[in-house]
Amino acid sequence: LLQVKLSIMFAARAITRSGIARKGAMTIQRRSNQTVPKLASPAEMEAEAIAQLRARVQRQKQIMNATEHNEAEEIAEMYKWIKISFIVAVPVCILSGLKDLLFVPHAHRQEGPLPDYMAIQVKEFPWECETCALFDLECWKKCRAEQEAEQA
Repeated sequence: LLQVKLSIMFAARAITRSGIARKGAMTIQRRSNQTVPKLASPAEMEAEAIAQLRARVQRQKQIMNATEHNEAEEIAEMYKWIKISFIVAVPVCILSGLKDLLFVPHAHRQEGPLPDYMAIQVKEFPWECETCALFDLECWKKCRAEQEAEQA
């Protein structure tokens, strides 16, 4: 008896998930930016399409009439905002750079030998002073002095 009830329940669930039970339900209309005339006679469809086009053209005319600027005024307005942007942006950039140079402390490497965990050298360097890093000038001076002392 329990198996029959379970099999009926699973069958009902499968039917509702597959959509067979929802066949009579209303379908959701998907909308897009394009309006398609309703199915009717060709004359009615053509009339509806013409009415939609006229409505679109009328809306565009309303938008154009709402803006009372001609092209020259719009270009003048654009150049005004370009000038305002430069008047504001250039001093802000210069002041920001000066602030960073003068007031923000810069992190430099500390003087002296590196801590052990930073001075790990797996193999020797391929130049005459094998223990010196390429741009460690103090190490190079010491190494060359030691080499001259050995040769003398």
